[in-house]
Amino acid sequence: MAKLKITGKDIRGIGYPESPVISLAMGLMEKHYKHSTLEEALKILANIKESPADHLDHAVLGKIALQLLPKQETAGPELSLNQSGITFSVFGSEGIEAGALHQMHTAAKLPIAVAGALMPDAHSGYGLPIGGVLATENAVIPYGVGVDIGCRMCLSVFDLPVKDLDGKGAFFSRTIQDNTVFGSGGQLARPADHEVLHSAAFGEIGLLKGLHAKAWKQLGTSGSGNHFVEFGAVTIDAFDPVLGIPAGTYVGLLSHSGSRGLGANIANHYTKIAKEQRRLPSDAMNLAWLTLEEEAGIEYWLAMNLAGDYAAACHHVIHDKVAKALGRRSLRMVENHHNFAWKEQWEGREVIVHRKGATPAGVDVLGIIPGSMTAPGFIVKGKGEVASVNSAAHGAGRRMSRTAALQSITHSALQEQLRKQGVTLLGAGLDEAPMAYKDIHAVMKAQESLVEVVGSFQPRIVQMDGSPPKPWMKKGKGAEVEGE
Repeated sequence: MAKLKITGKDIRGIGYPESPVISLAMGLMEKHYKHSTLEEALKILANIKESPADHLDHAVLGKIALQLLPKQETAGPELSLNQSGITFSVFGSEGIEAGALHQMHTAAKLPIAVAGALMPDAHSGYGLPIGGVLATENAVIPYGVGVDIGCRMCLSVFDLPVKDLDGKGAFFSRTIQDNTVFGSGGQLARPADHEVLHSAAFGEIGLLKGLHAKAWKQLGTSGSGNHFVEFGAVTIDAFDPVLGIPAGTYVGLLSHSGSRGLGANIANHYTKIAKEQRRLPSDAMNLAWLTLEEEAGIEYWLAMNLAGDYAAACHHVIHDKVAKALGRRSLRMVENHHNFAWKEQWEGREVIVHRKGATPAGVDVLGIIPGSMTAPGFIVKGKGEVASVNSAAHGAGRRMSRTAALQSITHSALQEQLRKQGVTLLGAGLDEAPMAYKDIHAVMKAQESLVEVVGSFQPRIVQMDGSPPKPWMKKGKGAEVEGE
């Protein structure tokens, strides 16, 4: 494949100003996007020029975006981090990359930090690592919640024979495909209605007014990245009074997605405000916070909770449609956020607990921790472990970036893995192949003190977004953008 060649004339032709940004853009694009076509490269650069603030946090493109932004003075001098930082527990440290550990150590030095922990599925993210838990004093960090606000799991358990997943596989496949839409920007031709769309917040907060129409069209969609909807076998080995399902094997519908474009816009908008109000050292800039006493902080808190309710509604719309198609009511629904912030009590005082890619695991709190498209997921019950700030992992966690997966995993290897595990894949890219993820059994072993397993889910029919990942998603942190 020919390597990218891009000239200053090409870049000026899409409206870039005469400045050092042109040579910077040429060098970065030819180095990091050398396998892109000229058309693809210019489209990326045009998108940066159109909205540079939306690209500031990208490891490569952010350098270009920074040069295109007008220089703004932040309020006050640069804030200092604490020299030592709070102590925090690390679970499954042998499987956690150095980048995630560094990000957590940086977060621990914030003057607002109270307590923290790092989960065994952790990997690098924007600001707080994915798998990072941080409790703060009267402050919320938009990138401590994540770009995909309210990204969550939802499991419906149906009293149907598991053998139907094989005998009536075409019916179950069609049921998924008929009742949601995948892909970044995906919308429904005939959206559902839901009470969340009538929230007063849509009329009270300026940013949300302009997002209402798109939120309505995306209600019940599933997005891109590692989002999925799948049927599988739910196994309950023994009755658990909190779960309340008799021992047995059932058909389960499991979904993973978040708040779509609504949450992403909220995250980026309020992160920009936080960065303008609190200037932090460069390695901590994505940890800028808002207090819950200032207008922007109050607005973000309301908007974040709306995005969380919206994400839940997306799942409920899908599950309701599928239940109707199956002609059955579910025996039980188990669900949880894993990109969110909660007001909780910590050592006798109220704190804000950010769980970015982490599952709430207070005493007897139920949750879902998925594996991969072929590995099992687990229904868990929290033990309320103080050392983890009442948290657990949110999945297996990536062991290779999307770029590495695309370069090293073949279609034949993926098909062989699917065949061995008896999984029908309706759509997904190689960047989501099981081999790109950590061993879920090792992750679960590393958190035996955090959760008790009360059931399992084995995927059988899996639907993900099958379109190629966007160029900005191929880099290591791309999974977090509308998908982690």
